[in-house]
Amino acid sequence: MGMDFVIFLQAVVNGITIGGVYALVAVGLTLIFGVMDVVNFAQGEFVMLGMFATYLLHQLIGIDPNLSIILVLPIMFGVGVLIQRTLIAPVVGLPHEAQILLTLGLSVLLINLMLLIMGADPHSIQTPYKFSAIEIGPIMIMLPRFIAFAVAMVSSAILWLFLSRTEIGRGLRAVAEKPEVAVLMGINPKKMHWMAFGIGIALAGIAGTVTTPFQYIYPNGGQFYALIAFVVVVLGGMGNIPGAIIGAIVIGITESLTSQYVALDLSMLGPFVIFILVLVFKPTGILGKGRAY
Repeated sequence: MGMDFVIFLQAVVNGITIGGVYALVAVGLTLIFGVMDVVNFAQGEFVMLGMFATYLLHQLIGIDPNLSIILVLPIMFGVGVLIQRTLIAPVVGLPHEAQILLTLGLSVLLINLMLLIMGADPHSIQTPYKFSAIEIGPIMIMLPRFIAFAVAMVSSAILWLFLSRTEIGRGLRAVAEKPEVAVLMGINPKKMHWMAFGIGIALAGIAGTVTTPFQYIYPNGGQFYALIAFVVVVLGGMGNIPGAIIGAIVIGITESLTSQYVALDLSMLGPFVIFILVLVFKPTGILGKGRAY
């Protein structure tokens, strides 16, 4: 196996692992859009809140970042439900401009709130396995990134099972497909809305949690993930969960290859070139716009 091919393969593997995290953020975003038809521009800030929740749990009680998912998940779900019922519910059904302005305002509010509480200095979590790696032949996978990818894929699989096998999941799908018909079947759309928003925010929180072993934690840290999530959702098809997962892996690989073969500080060049090409030639995304669950 030539060295050039090993370098290429290593870059692809790195892209797949980070793409899994992007998928988790994008799946939450696309679930919210699919069920509620709401564009949440504050999704990245909930990733940031998940990071800080993980950091505080580690500092206060010494819990491992990946184990803290057990606590961060219900906390972020509760935060999502609270915000949906108080801030998001009034703009459901209004033009997207109103939703965008509200969620952009929420994004600015959350960033400045965390700046006030935690300060602007970056924080980090030191774990015993921070620099550990899994070696597969000549390929090396950093253990924290592998764990993040595994958690992301397991979470996505659990969500798919929840949506396809449970009564609440079928209710969410019904509201996403035909809300008027769902009402006639006795399904409460308002309940499904806060459920979808809570799950979407919880997924963003999990994404924040699994990145803390290898990412700095600071109030503006979620903005990058918000930007990536929208690129992924458009690439995969708005409201399409399988498309979001595929799109996230494509973006992760493209970013990694760009940083390897073009320049590290131009790593987002490749993903945004793909983003523009998709908007021009296939604006409905890879799998098309729709409520595919």
